Amino acid sequence: MPLEVMNTSKFSRTIEEIVVEKKIPYMDAIVWYCERNEMEVEVAAKLLNGVIKTKLEAEAIDLNFLSTPKGSKLPL
Repeated sequence: MPLEVMNTSKFSRTIEEIVVEKKIPYMDAIVWYCERNEMEVEVAAKLLNGVIKTKLEAEAIDLNFLSTPKGSKLPL
């Protein structure tokens, strides 16, 4: 099978499709894609557009992987 060249737009669209199709978070979709296509996660990170990076950050904050500036989110 010929190697498909990925650009930011094509890769980000592919990740969006995986998220919708498999109903999984963005981080899982990226890891899933990388595993199946023998791509390093670091390479995938360089191909993500700003929209997906923002969604990844929101997921990380929700999972307490990243902290938010004090006062930017209401305490539960």
